[in-house]
Amino acid sequence: MFLFVFLLFVKFRKHFVVSNNEQNCESVKHITVMRKETSTNVINEQFLFQVCELNSAIAMISGRWKSQIVYSISKGNNRFHLLKRELPNISEQVLGRQLKELETHAILVKREIPDTVPVGIEYLLTSKGNDLIPILESLCNWGKVYADGKEISISV
Repeated sequence: MFLFVFLLFVKFRKHFVVSNNEQNCESVKHITVMRKETSTNVINEQFLFQVCELNSAIAMISGRWKSQIVYSISKGNNRFHLLKRELPNISEQVLGRQLKELETHAILVKREIPDTVPVGIEYLLTSKGNDLIPILESLCNWGKVYADGKEISISV
């Protein structure tokens, strides 16, 4: 059994895809977990990350809850229980996973609150996370315009 699990781990191990385009200010790291490295999806993902930084940015904030989590933290809901109260339909497991992924992408950091029992944790946006807020607000406004029934036309 151990050998079987080990062989599965070797075949589907974690790996990092790094896009280091000269136009970037920094390298962008994407974590892919439990996917076959030679799969078409992984190869296509690597190609897209090398072609355009937009794909890297979307990968960092993709996920049903990430944008709302970032926005909620920016409004002061920076503790797990406050986020859970703000987003009642998210499970604790998903919230924890999404926070961890946002931390991995350096959009937020987790900090212990001193002198609390039990130890309190708060989430703070990094400069990268704060830079994302106006972009999320613009996307929200764009979505509202079309949700309100703005006519869609074709540019010729």
